[in-house]
Amino acid sequence: MQLIRGQHNLRDVHRGCVATIGNFDGVHRGHQAVFEALRARAAEYALPSLVITFEPHPLEYFRPEEAPARLMRTREKLEHIRTAGIDRVLLLRFDQDLALLSAEDFIQDYLVDALGVRHLYVGDDFRFGHRRAGDFALLAAAGEHHGFAVESLETVSDGDGRISSTRIREALAAGDLATVRCCLGRDYTVSGRVAHGHKRGRTIGFPTLNVGLARQRSPVRGVFAVRVAGLGDDLLPGVANVGNRPTLEGDDRFLLEVHLFDFDREVYGERVTVHFIERIRDEKKFDSFDQLRVQIAQDAQRARELLAGDSSSCITNRA
Repeated sequence: MQLIRGQHNLRDVHRGCVATIGNFDGVHRGHQAVFEALRARAAEYALPSLVITFEPHPLEYFRPEEAPARLMRTREKLEHIRTAGIDRVLLLRFDQDLALLSAEDFIQDYLVDALGVRHLYVGDDFRFGHRRAGDFALLAAAGEHHGFAVESLETVSDGDGRISSTRIREALAAGDLATVRCCLGRDYTVSGRVAHGHKRGRTIGFPTLNVGLARQRSPVRGVFAVRVAGLGDDLLPGVANVGNRPTLEGDDRFLLEVHLFDFDREVYGERVTVHFIERIRDEKKFDSFDQLRVQIAQDAQRARELLAGDSSSCITNRA
């Protein structure tokens, strides 16, 4: 997959494509359906498939205090888009210039002049351009004028409702990983490099991998049974805490700490992917390290039991 960072990196060779536009946070089953249609249409036209997405999320630019927690980092999103078989991604920086660009100018500058889009897929609620003035009707009219087709794909639903990034965030907040798994078609994961921490876990018999979240806020919080990829051929079982460690120093930074069972290697700098399998409890503050140690032992035992009986449905990929 070719990653094009910004309009200034577009070249004549990038003209002619079948495209879609969106944030695609989570790359859930609804997004995957869009990519499947995109690939099929691109093959029909014998043209590359292209995903146009943004960094940061527009809401993070306009109202950062109201922006939802990201389901995944940009790096993870790009990796899932690559896995979906997309040929190219145009990653546009959402800044003042893009925020002030009218919907009509966006169509002319990007879709017509720079990309020569032949067929465009958008979500049924897609809005774009300054003050979100652009919609499907405007795109369809522009397509008739400039010679590209515009198609709106129906929302993907399951028996419990519409599959969306918002629904996934709500399920994560509620600890409902079964719903999350079914909406994603896979485990919810967080990837990052193992960093040095305060090494206090090893003083109470539970050394941890400290995995950088690299985000302002986390959509998950609490204690979980997990499996970790990236440290060998197999996924390794463990128990994880996501939070700000109130029993220790406690601060505003969210940290992901994973204690792997029967594991004693030093793996600082290694990139790992943590698969969240079941939620065990909320994070809470204890009056002493002894109470914390006892609770972690109970959490670890509960995680072992959950992982031993794990037969999660709706999983398409745990690699």
